[in-house]
Amino acid sequence: MVHMPMQPVLPMDPGPDALTMALSPEEVQRRVRSNLGKFDGYVGINNHMGSRFTTWEAGMTPVIAELRARGLLWLDSRTSAQSVGTPLARKMAVPNIDRDVFLDDDPSLDGVRKQLRHLETVALRTGKGVAIGHPKDNTIAALREWLPTLAGKGLVLVPITAVVKAPAAQSVSLP
Repeated sequence: MVHMPMQPVLPMDPGPDALTMALSPEEVQRRVRSNLGKFDGYVGINNHMGSRFTTWEAGMTPVIAELRARGLLWLDSRTSAQSVGTPLARKMAVPNIDRDVFLDDDPSLDGVRKQLRHLETVALRTGKGVAIGHPKDNTIAALREWLPTLAGKGLVLVPITAVVKAPAAQSVSLP
């Protein structure tokens, strides 16, 4: 996955070549292409920060269009309940899914463990659970403890491509 830097609501720096609402749709497309062109081997993108940008349909449209053109998926981190990413992905027939759980908003070891228990509940109730975390020491430690317990709980860790929603078979015109 490419963790694409996008403008948050709070005045924080999302990183170099971030997608912001100050950009034209053409510049958004150029930055997406530039960011995706820096390496290969990924299956899709999700938003890094992006609580503001993902609510902007004019900016998200070229993002989702580029994913469609490349055959990539959209994982919405859901940093905003008003995100237009998933509805646009569905409309434009791009494989997509939303995250269910943030693992390390509370970066303490107990906080991450609590979120992993929540992820288990979601997965057992719905048949899948998508979590997003960061390579923080406590996140890694909690995952190291948790991963060997999955089989005993009837759970299996799978790649995101195994649970992503396939696009509807339809004819879609790109913007």
